[in-house]
Amino acid sequence: MKIVILDYFTLNPGDLDDSALKQLGEVFTYDRTSESQIIDRAKDAEMVLTNKVHLDAETIASLPSLKFIGVLATGTNIIDLDAATKHGITVCNIPAYSTESVAQMVFAHILNHTQQVSLHDDLVKRGNWDSCEDFTFRASNLFSLKNKRMGIIGFGETGKQVANIARAFDMRVLIHSRTQPESLSEGYEWCSQEDLFKASDMISLHCPLTLATDKLINEQSIKLMKRGALLINCGRGGLVDEQALADSLNANLLHAGVDVLSTEPPAKDNPLLTAKNITITPHTAWSTVEARRRLLEITIKNISEFLNGNTINCVN
Repeated sequence: MKIVILDYFTLNPGDLDDSALKQLGEVFTYDRTSESQIIDRAKDAEMVLTNKVHLDAETIASLPSLKFIGVLATGTNIIDLDAATKHGITVCNIPAYSTESVAQMVFAHILNHTQQVSLHDDLVKRGNWDSCEDFTFRASNLFSLKNKRMGIIGFGETGKQVANIARAFDMRVLIHSRTQPESLSEGYEWCSQEDLFKASDMISLHCPLTLATDKLINEQSIKLMKRGALLINCGRGGLVDEQALADSLNANLLHAGVDVLSTEPPAKDNPLLTAKNITITPHTAWSTVEARRRLLEITIKNISEFLNGNTINCVN
């Protein structure tokens, strides 16, 4: 069984034990693969694993030995699923491997904004504290999370984990999702999207990117938000109209923390790169050691089950 991994570096730069994977077949790993290299590298492969390398209909049709595509992520938009199904190829993904890690990043951004950690760290190292007349030095207001309203759009596994952490900080949780939960615990409230925008002190996006949610955060929805509200996006970059958000940040209407952008790596003229009142992390929320290890373990399980005549986490 020839297994080709097209972009292995982001999953395993060398710090994970992948010996169990290599016992499943003849494994060829590439740190990165350009579009022009796909067919040459995967032409005899029975299994191809990919995180961000696209496999379109033409590419899939050019790989006659292919029986299995493993997506090294949850989202499957990089695969032409109809083409894979047409050619009898099983496609499996990795669900819910980074729930805790993404929720942790949400609060890394929230705490950085409410406690101004990076700002004060920078100023202390520049000498602002040792030249201060007081025992304490504060360059901006700090805010408690207790009783703040946390709006969560999308209430899947990650949205629920974010809500759990918010409740641990004694925050009030407002929820909007495609399906209204039948029941909610104390401290949780389901509301319309419009009401969530209006009432929330902080908003975290955890919905899928669809035609309905494309640029969900735009000039109109921003106008509904509280002045000074904090927007967190660790979901999909396309959920946000980046120019509209940048304009609101520069006008001191909002603050933001994002882990994803519409194009990654970002274009140099992305307006968020030079905006005020924003923290940006480079799509790393998913990638704690523990999450990457779990991703690899589920990948191995997907392949093992397929080889035994079963399919798990199949998306087509």
